[in-house]
Amino acid sequence: MTSSIRRALRQWPLCCALATLSMAVPVQAAQPIEAGGVSFAPTQSVQQTALVLNGAGVRYKTVFKVYAAGLYLEKPARTPAEVLTQPGKKRMEVRMLREIDSSELGKLFARGMEDNMDKIAFSRLVPGVLRMSQIFSDHKKLDTGDVFLIDWVPGAGTIITVRGKQQGEPFKEPEFFNALMGIWLGSQPADWKLKDALLGKVD
Repeated sequence: MTSSIRRALRQWPLCCALATLSMAVPVQAAQPIEAGGVSFAPTQSVQQTALVLNGAGVRYKTVFKVYAAGLYLEKPARTPAEVLTQPGKKRMEVRMLREIDSSELGKLFARGMEDNMDKIAFSRLVPGVLRMSQIFSDHKKLDTGDVFLIDWVPGAGTIITVRGKQQGEPFKEPEFFNALMGIWLGSQPADWKLKDALLGKVD
């Protein structure tokens, strides 16, 4: 018997033990997250691509709950930079927790984008911002339980869906989706606790 064979036989029990251990430890599955009474599914599909729930939380204005939001990505991210630079599809799901004037919400989103960008970068996105504001104005109001989605699809752009219906053509500018994410993940987010929740940081 050669030395290489003897060495392999001596190592065989350890290899088997490690293999058995690896099979015995299950992979932790993504879990749903409850935020503001809304249960966000652990996974969602965006154009045949499975996305995993990165985090979810509630947007408060003073003491009132306005909406719950969940961020879905192809792989987990724990910093804004990781979210913005990660390739692949992404989704922000927003579910209203109270009735709100849609045009006012559109204005708040536009302001949130502007607050988290330099003036020159924001000026290049003004046509898209105006179109987005018009989308929300057209809906007059959003009721408790209404859902809108903001999807990033590489090669297509940013797709906004309100109450299950896509709102016009995608926003083609690659910067537009990241500018929208700045509302929640930027240096001046709409709600700091919501920012941490979307990044999967829990108390």
